[in-house]
Amino acid sequence: MKFRLKKITSQRAFVIYVIVSILITVSSVYMLSNLITDLTEKANEDTAQRNFVKKQEFMSQEFSKFLEQENRIKHVLKISRPEDLASNIHVLSSVQNINLLVADNWFQINDNQIQFGTDSISDAVKKDAADFIQKNKDQEHISIIIPQGKEWVWRIYFKLTSKNTTVRYGYDISLKKLLAYFSTLDIRSTNNYAFIFDKSGRCIFHPESNFIGKNIYEISSTRSIDTIFTQKQDYVKRVTMSEYLKLDVIRFTKKLDLKNSHWFICVNFPKNVVDENVTSIKKYSTWIYSITTVMLLLIFYLFSYANRRAYREKGIAIKEKNRLLVENEKIVKEKALMQLQQLKEQINPHFLFNSLNSLYMLVGSDVKTAQKFTLNLSRIYRYLIDPPQKNIVPLKDELLFIEKYIFLQQTRFKEELFFSIKIENETALEKHIPYLAFQIVVENAIKHNRATQENPLITGILIQENQVIISNNLQKKAQSEPGTNFGLKYLSSIYNFYSRTNLTISEKDGKFVCILPLISIHS
Repeated sequence: MKFRLKKITSQRAFVIYVIVSILITVSSVYMLSNLITDLTEKANEDTAQRNFVKKQEFMSQEFSKFLEQENRIKHVLKISRPEDLASNIHVLSSVQNINLLVADNWFQINDNQIQFGTDSISDAVKKDAADFIQKNKDQEHISIIIPQGKEWVWRIYFKLTSKNTTVRYGYDISLKKLLAYFSTLDIRSTNNYAFIFDKSGRCIFHPESNFIGKNIYEISSTRSIDTIFTQKQDYVKRVTMSEYLKLDVIRFTKKLDLKNSHWFICVNFPKNVVDENVTSIKKYSTWIYSITTVMLLLIFYLFSYANRRAYREKGIAIKEKNRLLVENEKIVKEKALMQLQQLKEQINPHFLFNSLNSLYMLVGSDVKTAQKFTLNLSRIYRYLIDPPQKNIVPLKDELLFIEKYIFLQQTRFKEELFFSIKIENETALEKHIPYLAFQIVVENAIKHNRATQENPLITGILIQENQVIISNNLQKKAQSEPGTNFGLKYLSSIYNFYSRTNLTISEKDGKFVCILPLISIHS
């Protein structure tokens, strides 16, 4: 009787436990679904903002290319004799006219007659150029948008003075052809579009060609207040109706980084794309919530049904469970130790500390190199902390990684290390190689060999059709650091897994040579 009461009490406790577990799990899944949705919305906003920055930088760089003529003219003015100056500038103008985007160009030396980059120039353009120079003789730089016939052009004008010589130079960029030029570029932003306007609202660039030359404040929802920024934030973000797509967009407005101009860029992201992503996440989260609830109810039913039979075998099950737990803990511990060893070998703390010391020295002496050093270091560790599942990567990815690694090492050792990379066969770049293979071999070379300015360590990487040969001159240290040979064992195990046994390591004629066979993966 006591045993039965104890059994009934245990069954009730089990039922209560299962019900409470179901309620907690269902609540957790519901809250997790909402959290995933919130995180997705935040991630979409962050992605849109990153793409906006990239778009703004891209457009600034492309537009800045059209201002490079000033530097060329400045250089010619500096090196030319007075009697050769006109002909030299004329040559530069003729070369510039090869660019189909340049509608016309002209220049004037001192107050002499205005000359043009091409003979096929209309009288209207000649008169316009003369009037423009006469009107703006004292201006140093001008960058404006003006009508020219039925089209609009971007006029760039500058005045340069050297000794007793003054050069006034101007040229026009066809905005219609500029639009066609941008349409051929791979901007990597298929889910957004941008337009550019000046401080008066005049549209300079827009994917809809009919909008060029019009007042953007009149044809779109963009307002002049959108061009006023705060000290904390140099852009304005808001949701508005697109004049181009006829739907809601997330619009970022920022000053275009372009010399001698006061222009603005608007980058637009369709809001429905962001909403669709969030809606999809909500739908999937609802499915997860519903399926989890049904599964838990089914599990509760099955457990209740089987509880009477399972109770008799409870003792045996507990023993078996304890045994499995002990074995599982042992397996997990061994696996954790192996992963920890791999992590220590892959991410060498000495390399990190040495790199940070080098960065500390660079910050005070060479800011540009320090910036590049920091960027390469971050990309190296991003590559290290995200290993591939099959422990092999495309050769081109490993090559990009080792180039960044080599840059860091050469920044530290300067003239003590020399590296060379030679590609004999471009098709080899599509084949695969063990993850971190280059780093293992190069690091071993640095670790076990002396490197001085008088006797530098010279390492070469030769990429052939079916293999990569890495070699370095032998200058072994008198007291080399003890090694675990983990790296070479790791490479051997990967090649054995892919049935490749032609990994070769040798020392001959004063050189260490490692031959890494390439692995072809057929889909």
